[in-house]
Amino acid sequence: MKPKYSFFANAKYALQGLRALLKFEKSFKIELCIIIPALVLDCFLPLSLMEHLFLAGVLVLILITEALNSALEACVDLATSQWHKEAKRAKDCGSAAVFFAVLFALFSWGLVLLNLEFQWMKS
Repeated sequence: MKPKYSFFANAKYALQGLRALLKFEKSFKIELCIIIPALVLDCFLPLSLMEHLFLAGVLVLILITEALNSALEACVDLATSQWHKEAKRAKDCGSAAVFFAVLFALFSWGLVLLNLEFQWMKS
C-alpha cells in the first residue's frame, strides 16, 4: 500500500536533499556562491518586475538542473561501480543540461544588462 501524502514529510525530504547537495556537491556550492550575489544585484537593478523574475528564474534554473544532474549521477554510481559507455553518456548528458542552463542564464543576463546600458546611455 502506498503511504499517504504528507506535506511536512515531503518538505523534510526536500531539505535533506538540499543538505546533501551542500555537503557533497562542490559544483552546487560554487554555483550558489555566484548565484546568491547575482540575486542580490538583481534586487538593485532598475528593471520591471517581469525582468527581475526572469533574471532570478534563469539562475534558479541552474540550481534545478544541477540538483537533477547530481541525482542522476548518484543513481548511475549506485547502479554500477565499473566504467560503462552508457553510464558515461548518462553523466555527460546531465552535465550538458547544466551547461545549457548556465549558457541560457549568461545570455539572458547579458541581454538584459546590455539593454539596461542602452537605456542609461539614451538618458
